[in-house]
Amino acid sequence: MPRFSRLETLNRIMEVGLVPVFYHGDVAVTCQVVEACAAAGGTVFEFTNRGDHAVEVFSAVEKYCRKSLPQVVLGVGSIVEECTAALFVAAGANFVVSPSFNERVARFCNRRKVPYLPGCMTVTEIGVAEEAGVEIVKMFPCEAAGGPGFVKAVMGPSPWTRILPTGVEDATPAAINEWFKAGACALGLGRTLIDKKAVDSADYPAVGRRVAEVLAWVRQARKA
Repeated sequence: MPRFSRLETLNRIMEVGLVPVFYHGDVAVTCQVVEACAAAGGTVFEFTNRGDHAVEVFSAVEKYCRKSLPQVVLGVGSIVEECTAALFVAAGANFVVSPSFNERVARFCNRRKVPYLPGCMTVTEIGVAEEAGVEIVKMFPCEAAGGPGFVKAVMGPSPWTRILPTGVEDATPAAINEWFKAGACALGLGRTLIDKKAVDSADYPAVGRRVAEVLAWVRQARKA
């Protein structure tokens, strides 16, 4: 079962402004990455459902967080159907992320009061998701959907919409500033945040330094 309420999770995502997106099949490696992110201030973490026995890995990581990193809001990504969402929520997922909107997943998450962040790339898709109770939509693929310009255009007639661009390719101070200036509520970053070479070489301090660096850029962008 999730450890955080729906409101706590949504507020944390918007408060932190950054969601690391990561998958690894080794429990120990994933726990080290989550710990490095948390130590740097990245207390929201999306584990993607992209490998064999991913739910088993997630369950072990969630148990580690429950015991050693209680401040971490752990969620799951790459969910495309209701049954898989149910497995991960039963294992403790605090939020569910999908590459596209799925009505059955939305209904399940609403019933269990778990935040659902589906991928959307048109105004119509965003509207349909919001009608289904979605509070934060994942803008995906964010560059192909139109970049910061798309966020700004949507926020004009729909200022209540909360958009989380995911898959940002240019994770630099200038680019991050543009996303938040346009109206993004947070950013989801994968390989541009968590360097594969650092993970492969077990250089977890480097992972933490990168997360701290990007979080500083997020805070600076929000102040601007």
